[in-house]
Amino acid sequence: MGYDEKSMDGEEHSEASKTKTTAETVTGGENASQPGGMRRRMSEASLCATEDDEDDEEKQIELGPQYTLKEQFEKDKDDESLRRWKEQLLGSVDLNSVGETLDPEVKILSLAIKSPGRPDIILPIPENRKPKGLWFTLKEDSRYSLKFTFQVSNNIVSGLRYTNTVWKTGLKVDSTKEMLGTFSPQAEPYTYEIPEDTTPSGMFARGSYAARSKFVDDDNKCYLEINYTFDIRKDWQSS
Repeated sequence: MGYDEKSMDGEEHSEASKTKTTAETVTGGENASQPGGMRRRMSEASLCATEDDEDDEEKQIELGPQYTLKEQFEKDKDDESLRRWKEQLLGSVDLNSVGETLDPEVKILSLAIKSPGRPDIILPIPENRKPKGLWFTLKEDSRYSLKFTFQVSNNIVSGLRYTNTVWKTGLKVDSTKEMLGTFSPQAEPYTYEIPEDTTPSGMFARGSYAARSKFVDDDNKCYLEINYTFDIRKDWQSS
């Protein structure tokens, strides 16, 4: 979720969020944090209220042929620079266990909301991807960030990204897109934390919201889609 704070007198403030990650992404043959920033804006109404947030995701990029890890490692094996680059990219991947698998697999292991001075809000992921009732409650005008861990297996996943769309009373009020990066399979899970944001405040900001979160890659393969509801209230929910 990404918000711009909005007070009751209608004054709006927007701030460009700075992208910061603890995930070890693979770009250019070495692990690196994702650069750049992302501006996210929320309003009480939207001209695109009935449109889905994945409009531009339908415009898929034509990618080259896909290879298994073993095939990628064997290609251009006589080129010393490429061989070293692939060794850096694949790290300690066991080609005997994943080398014949074409499609990558990404499993979202955990989701949590972090807020300074408070215990993390752990968000259980039900098997049907539809949490029953209210999933969580946030306090208005409070700082928070979303942290999740995921595991990559079988093959390299390219351009993994997180999208989140929020509606209030049927109107789309927020759309967030966060590029996570490209990841090679490994036994240890990756951890990613979305840049800190602030919940809106005021009479019009408080209330119930519906939302949909997705994790997709460059091939538009969806690894998790979850639909849920949450509240913004004057105070945190009692434990």
